[in-house]
Parts: sequence; C-alpha cells; structure tokens
Amino acid sequence: MSDTAKVTLLRDLPPARRDFLLRRGVAEIIPEHEFTDLLNRGTPARLKEGFDPSSPDIHLGHVVGLRKLRQLQELGHKVILIVGNWTARIGDPSGQSATRPMLTEAQIEENAQTYMEQFFRVVDKDRTEVRWQTEWFSDFTLDTVIRLTARFTVAQILAREDFNKRYTTGNPISLCEMLYPLLQAYDSYAINSDVEFGGTDQKFNCLLGRELQQMMGQNAQQVFFTPILVGTDGKSKMSKSLGNYIGVAEPPGQMYGKVMSLDDSLILDYFELVTDVSDEEMREMKESFASGTANPMDAKKRLASEITSQFHGAEEADQAEAHFTRVHQMHELPDEMPEVFVTGIPDGDDVRVDLCRPLVEGGHVKSTSEFKRLVAQNAVEIDGNKVGELTVPVRDGSVVKVGRRVFVRVRLN
Repeated sequence: MSDTAKVTLLRDLPPARRDFLLRRGVAEIIPEHEFTDLLNRGTPARLKEGFDPSSPDIHLGHVVGLRKLRQLQELGHKVILIVGNWTARIGDPSGQSATRPMLTEAQIEENAQTYMEQFFRVVDKDRTEVRWQTEWFSDFTLDTVIRLTARFTVAQILAREDFNKRYTTGNPISLCEMLYPLLQAYDSYAINSDVEFGGTDQKFNCLLGRELQQMMGQNAQQVFFTPILVGTDGKSKMSKSLGNYIGVAEPPGQMYGKVMSLDDSLILDYFELVTDVSDEEMREMKESFASGTANPMDAKKRLASEITSQFHGAEEADQAEAHFTRVHQMHELPDEMPEVFVTGIPDGDDVRVDLCRPLVEGGHVKSTSEFKRLVAQNAVEIDGNKVGELTVPVRDGSVVKVGRRVFVRVRLN
C-alpha cells in the first residue's frame, strides 16, 4: 500500500463507528486531538506495533490492541509490525521483579515465525509492513550507542515504575535492561512512526519514543494505549508465564471452555475488549447485570461463541458449544479423546501405573509439579473417582479427567 492510497477520513464516519474506534477498548490517546487530526489529513498513517518474540504464541490480551489496528487498516492506514529480535534478547522488564534470561537467536527466530502467523489472524497481512530490528541495530557502533544513551538521564529511566520499585527494594537491574526503553524508542525513529500502539504498561516506553523523535528532528508520534485484559485467574494481566491465558491458536473446544471458566465479573470486560458486539447491546448488557436480571451462564455462552467464531468460524464454535454442554453440563464423556499408552504393575484386576510421565509427555499436563498440584487439589479423576496419589490402579480403556477440560483414555501396553 502506497503512502498516497485513499483513506476514509475520521470525520466522514458515522458517529457510532467513530465512537467505537476512539472509545471502545481504548485506555488513553496521547494527545487525542493530534491523533484525530492525523486521521483526517487524507493520507495513510504509519501505525507502529512492536513485539518481542519471547514466546511463540499470542493470546487475547494481545488481541485487544490488534483489533484496533485492524479497524484503522479498514480505513486505509498502514500497520508497521516491528519484530523485536534485538530487544527480545534483553526482555522488557515491565511488571517484572527480577532480571529476565536472554534468549538465543534460534529461539527468537522460531518464536517470531509462529507469532506472525497468529498476528495475521487479526490484522490484514496485505496492509502490514514487517520490519526486523536488525535492519538498524545490526549497524550500531559503540559510538551510536553512546550518542543514544547521552540523550537521557539515569533519573529519567528510574522514573519508570517497575525500575523504581526494583531500585527502592534492592532488586537487581541490569544495564542492558535499562537500554530496553531506549531501543524501543529508537524503533519509532527508525521507521518514522506516526502512532505507536501498546498496553497501558508500555506507557513509559511509548512516550520515550515520542520524546526521542522530537530530539532527532521528526514529528512526535501519538500514542494509543489499550486496557490490560485480566486473565482467566480473574486477578492478573493475561500472561503465558502465569498460565492464565487464552491463546488465539488454541483448538476451538479448548478456547470455548476457557472462556466458560471465566469469573462472571470479567464477562462485560471481555465483551467490550475482544468482540464486535455493538455499543448499544453493551449498554443493555451492563444494565441487565447491574439490575441483577442477567443470566451469567447465557452471557458467557454468547461470549465464548463470539470469541471462538473469530478464530475458528461459526461452525467450529457451534461444535465447541455442543461439546461443552454435553461434557460439562450434562456430564457425559466426550465422543473423542486422546489416548496414552502405559505399562504398569498388575494389581488384582487392574494395573497400577504412574500417570504423571505419560500425561506430561503427551502434553496433557504442563509439568510434573503441575500434575502433583492437581492431584493435591482433587482435580484428577479416573473413571469418575477422584485420585489422591500419583500411582493409581487403571484398566485398559480407563478415562482420566484432569481439571475441567482434559479427558484422556488409558491404553495398556
């Protein structure tokens, strides 16, 4: 898409769509009047979204911002996707209390390819330009680094909330971590960004980019902040490291089930941030929840269907709902389930086996410690009976239920 491509002006949009764009799923726009002026100038704006391929998957927390980018692409604007293959080696310390381990180049490359495939499930690939940080950072010399760092003070960097907390509590902060905000800011200069998108936890970094652009003679980017989506635990920011995420590439049944596991208090936030349900319908839902007339189960099923349909289509969403109703509401076994093959010690009519290893190796449980925790919480069943120990009696064809959503059939070798 060329910089002279036709765009739809913000002022020409119907009021409802304009409000949806500027208010729905928006935490703050700095400064908003400059952003609206930009969208009325008649030429495509350069919209920057950066990501560090520190893990291979994206989740609904990322989708909040990606949806806004897609809406702006539909008006004719251009997304510049920055692959942070340099900053990923450092790891953005936002919200972290300790230094992060560095990744290898191979890990970063593998994660980036997976991430981009999932990224384009939301944004339009044809209206997106992908840029890798190595385009500009590979040519950096020590002189360039010194000139960049000389533009900012240690006091400015320590003003960032997470750095300040670590500094005041005596937790270590590496010098390379303190470079992270400067490198992210330089990305904005390198691509001449008009607007940078990020969650509210990225406020310091994005505003630093605005400041650096002005120092280096460019127009300062506007900054578009989206709210933080709370994860399935109902408490913390959605995060893979916390295990409280809903991944965009998860199978439809798993995605649907995770949405159904959300606390009722999160239903309206998820509708607002990751669906296209109209603002008018949102107002009606809020009124019904406030008056106590809403049926949370019905609302959650609607939400699960809306989200699953986005990534898998309506037919898969309908099948996921039918599976959920049959298995979790009517307490029937799934029609199909994966199998694990085990060898054990004869124990009367049964065979006594340690299920931990085959379940972990098969990817049905994340780790040995996770399985032990689930057993201690009475969250593991065999043929409908709760398991209280790690070594258990099974028969060929026994069904293991782990948590609320994982069913596995045991086969004896």
